[in-house]
Amino acid sequence: QVQLVESGGGLVQPGGSLRLSCAASGRIYRIYVMGWYRQAPGKERELVAAIDSGGSTNYLDSVKGRFTISRDNPKNTVYLQMNSLKPEDTAVYYCYADLQSAWFSTRFDYWGQGTQVTVSS
Repeated sequence: QVQLVESGGGLVQPGGSLRLSCAASGRIYRIYVMGWYRQAPGKERELVAAIDSGGSTNYLDSVKGRFTISRDNPKNTVYLQMNSLKPEDTAVYYCYADLQSAWFSTRFDYWGQGTQVTVSS
């Protein structure tokens, strides 16, 4: 069993900052990619940022320069620092991890439960 537990969401004013955290635990052999998706009401889920085990990152164009993803490999934890937040960043943010639970297992995506981020004055 693998669990991803997120924290750090909340309500913030435009221009403010939030930091999301996501810790993976359980039966984990190797984590390849960790990242964050988000889904706003009435919209499709979109990839916000991802980071691989070597530290390579990619970002949604609309968050480049404002959001920073980082990772603590020994702690199996990924972070998303969100600065200069805008109302259009409002969404439920989901953490995911592309991992193997054992050396003989196939890679599989595991998901967190989601955390609400609301940017409003």
